[in-house]
Amino acid sequence: MKKHTWLKVMASTVTVVLAALVMAGCGNSNSSSSSSKGSSTTDNKKVEITFWHGMNGPYQKAINSIIADFNKSQSKYVVKGTAQGNYTALQQKIMAAAKSRNLPTISQTTYTTVPDYSKSNLIEPLDNYMLQGSDKLSSSDLKDIYPAFLKSSKYEGKYYSIPFSKSTRILYYNQAILDKYGIAKPKTWDDIVAAGNKLKADGIYGMGFDRSWDMEFEGLARQAGNPLIAPGTLKVNLDTADTLEAANLIQNMVKNKIAKTAGADNYFTQGFIQGKAAFYAGSSAGVTQMVAQAPKTLKWGTMPLPSYKGKKATEIAGNDIVMFKSASADQKKGAWQFMKFLLSSKETAKWAMATGYVPLRKSAMDDTDFKQYLKDKPYNQAAVDSLDDGFQSTAFLGFSEYRNDLLEAVDQMITKNADPKTTLTKLQATTENIIKTNKQ
Repeated sequence: MKKHTWLKVMASTVTVVLAALVMAGCGNSNSSSSSSKGSSTTDNKKVEITFWHGMNGPYQKAINSIIADFNKSQSKYVVKGTAQGNYTALQQKIMAAAKSRNLPTISQTTYTTVPDYSKSNLIEPLDNYMLQGSDKLSSSDLKDIYPAFLKSSKYEGKYYSIPFSKSTRILYYNQAILDKYGIAKPKTWDDIVAAGNKLKADGIYGMGFDRSWDMEFEGLARQAGNPLIAPGTLKVNLDTADTLEAANLIQNMVKNKIAKTAGADNYFTQGFIQGKAAFYAGSSAGVTQMVAQAPKTLKWGTMPLPSYKGKKATEIAGNDIVMFKSASADQKKGAWQFMKFLLSSKETAKWAMATGYVPLRKSAMDDTDFKQYLKDKPYNQAAVDSLDDGFQSTAFLGFSEYRNDLLEAVDQMITKNADPKTTLTKLQATTENIIKTNKQ
């Protein structure tokens, strides 16, 4: 199977979904979903808020617990959460629901789908709820939410989503290897290169990357002061000198056997557990798997990613929650109550402790239970410490097509040793065309 097929399937699915949504969106905003029928407020019936998500296993258990907390906290609304399988299945079901005009009240989704959902008139802007009225978020609330989350929730000057399940890129380290070879925890990417040069004679890599290293690539470019796609202007910076230097850094690490990318299993978790690398750049959400799979004898820990060009940055991944326009007015009021509940310091701390995702608010760090959680599970500290340096990719119409091309480009630079300048110059032109086409 061609490399990155697993990622391309996701990107292609989203592209198909969003194309269908644009077609289905016309005329849908004023219609009520069938889930809205019979849901108006009465003296003896609560307003039902339908919530679709892609959580399963312990994550589904955690969100069900929070839903139960909300339902017990008031008497006017009841949230009915429905797991739709994985994220791909969730997006497919949203597509089908848009066609049949049977959308839920709210749903989990990636923030990068917001431009397409907005264009197809499917989702409700949240400004009237977040910034106005008696139930709005206060200025202190807004300051308390990590800036990267708020930035990615905003599109064309309006809030269309709230953050929900978020993770950061962090650095895993094998303490036994560091001790044996006298290697200190890296402060810079140059330190990792130096460690790799010291280790490769013994067949150990300095760094392990997931099968796709696009997030580390984008993080390095961002640290060099060069976002791949600039927010606001959508200026494409894929072939600039700084971006090329970032791509060359990673490609040269792999060429020189200082770094290794994962194979068919997509993630370098197993390679790290097997002691094949001193460091591993991965998702903080992967800590759960690391704890479950690593032998008790393995001495490992986590830390924020090292600096590059004197700056620090880590890409934040994860999902947001959107509200669909097809819901009734009462459902929208109730949905906002639930969304605000999810954003509360207490609940976001609870969610983080149950799942390993990061809290959405700075004040959650002062929660007594959360402090104990980090003390008991210090490997989750790095994700929290990385939040002030967090960023998210710039969302725009056509993002899924661009990301599909980006994944293909980074794959070619490793698997086919493609020249970064040639590859990224081509990607620059393709991306500029995607943005131009979607503006028309």
